Amino acid sequence: MLHSKIINSKDNKLSISKAENFISSSKFGASIFFTGTVRDQNNNKTVTGITYDSHDELVIKSFEEIYNEVDKKLNIENKAVFIEHIKGYLKLGEISIIIAVACKHREQAYVLSRYIIEEIKKKSPIWKKEHYTNDESAWLKGNPILHEKN
Repeated sequence: MLHSKIINSKDNKLSISKAENFISSSKFGASIFFTGTVRDQNNNKTVTGITYDSHDELVIKSFEEIYNEVDKKLNIENKAVFIEHIKGYLKLGEISIIIAVACKHREQAYVLSRYIIEEIKKKSPIWKKEHYTNDESAWLKGNPILHEKN
């Protein structure tokens, strides 16, 4: 079961309670909630806010593909996943993404949550423009976390 959506920041804010309601079930013994928030520093620059832009249809498609990959790559069949990402301008401390997962066991939930955020960073057409104290701004390059294989 998957819920995925892009939310316009002019009209709405992201809500943990909505995520909690979606994944709540007696089928699951573990739930994980991940939120990404706007922080005040990046690359030695003072950040005042971030503007997110996206190709909405492709983002939703990428979320669905990531969800569908889980059965094959992680062997987690019984799960609930809630993903919402914001589009538009956010102030410091505001939530840019919520990922909520529910699985039968806690280890599955931790692995699933981490997998989803890393795959979103790699595959989803979401861009962010940081705004700085000196009235400058810059679009950031994609920066997925890559893991070395032993």
